[in-house]
Amino acid sequence: MSQTGALMGFVHRRRRGAELFLLFLALVVGIGAYAAVGLGVDGEVPVNLIGYGGWLTALVLATHLTLRFTAPYADPVLLPLVAALNGLGLAVIYRLDLAKEAAGEAHDFAQQQLIWMTLGVGLFIATLVLLRDHRVLQRFTYTSGLAAVVLLLLPLVPGLGTRIYGAQIWIRVGPLSFQPGEVAKVLLVLAIAGYLVLHRDALALAGRRVLFIDLPRGRDLGPILAMWLISLGVLVFQRDLGSSLLFFGLFLIMLYVATERPGWLVVGGLLFSAGAFLGYQLFGHVRVRFDTWLHPMDFYSDEDGAKSFQIVETMFGMGWGGLIGRGFGGGSPERVPLAESDFIVAAIGEELGLTGVIAVILIYGLIVERALRTALICRDGYGKLVATGLAGIFALQVFVVIGGVTSLIPLTGLTTPFLSYGGSSLVANWVIIALIARISDQARRPPPDLTPDEPVSVDDATQVVKLR
Repeated sequence: MSQTGALMGFVHRRRRGAELFLLFLALVVGIGAYAAVGLGVDGEVPVNLIGYGGWLTALVLATHLTLRFTAPYADPVLLPLVAALNGLGLAVIYRLDLAKEAAGEAHDFAQQQLIWMTLGVGLFIATLVLLRDHRVLQRFTYTSGLAAVVLLLLPLVPGLGTRIYGAQIWIRVGPLSFQPGEVAKVLLVLAIAGYLVLHRDALALAGRRVLFIDLPRGRDLGPILAMWLISLGVLVFQRDLGSSLLFFGLFLIMLYVATERPGWLVVGGLLFSAGAFLGYQLFGHVRVRFDTWLHPMDFYSDEDGAKSFQIVETMFGMGWGGLIGRGFGGGSPERVPLAESDFIVAAIGEELGLTGVIAVILIYGLIVERALRTALICRDGYGKLVATGLAGIFALQVFVVIGGVTSLIPLTGLTTPFLSYGGSSLVANWVIIALIARISDQARRPPPDLTPDEPVSVDDATQVVKLR
């Protein structure tokens, strides 16, 4: 069979049955971890295990049925990976709730996180039901970009934005608080993908050649400089190092994938280095993060030890956890401030050990791999870039979070997707998974069987011509 014939003859199977079996394993992980927390801390299973397990099962089955009826060819591995992470995160947050309750601090973060998961699953379903073709989003390229910029500026509005732990990235409306940057990152991917599809030919043109690398032309540096300035603005005005790194790194990844020019990586690396140097020299909060990363024990032992208290306690806890951990209830992860959000990986490392952390990293790696696989087989350029950008969000966010917790890089303040406590992050990440599922469904569908008697749409005909 010729290569063209093989392409035309290959058809992806739906694999919804395999997805259902993997979801059962994911529920075993989530509900089993929740029961293990009760046994480890109180010596008995939680009294609400049946209600909790039933609700978690209902949410997972709802996502599965939605994919079965609205996106039957979607990637069958993606949803079970996410369900396992979300279930494990709920169990670890519940563990921290029990520890704080024993210390006289009443918290119910696990229950609140389950409510946020319910909202996230609702938006997951709504996205798949309402969005039947991801290419429709390309019409809103500039609208998405404008909305992303407005969302980034909202926390700076007096009376609306609020500063929490030094970062001005939250808005508060009555009793509710929300982090608009989590939605902005999704809109930025849609805007960047739409822009690059239209202008990638011009951006791919080579300029001056230096050391076997073709640098871009000076006239084409406008977009990357604009994104660099936006990232610096987030760092300066919102004091959010993590989001600044995420936005600029995301744009650089998508720009490189669209143009296939290593010169953009060189330019981006130089701009990143310049921004890091300026941030260290001009802004005290950046300098503190960098210095405590290099010398955590120096700051831990002086009178201002709060600067490095989190990272040093994390190092002690993960060192005590060792290879297989102390088991749920055997450690003291509550000693680390914000262990339920920014430092939830530290709690996993202490009680599940290096083995548990590696398992979590492996799951994230598989999520990124499935998203990139979707980008590879996608038939349209816009879908390829959107899937790549969404994969980049997970890859960059997990790298900077786990890298910061393990002292590989300075702390950034981002949340760990699907694990950390936080409604804004959890809801946005469920929408990201819905978008990847929609693109993978479109990419894995068999091409239409074109005959002279059937009307053919322009898009379908174009795809068949490309395959030939």
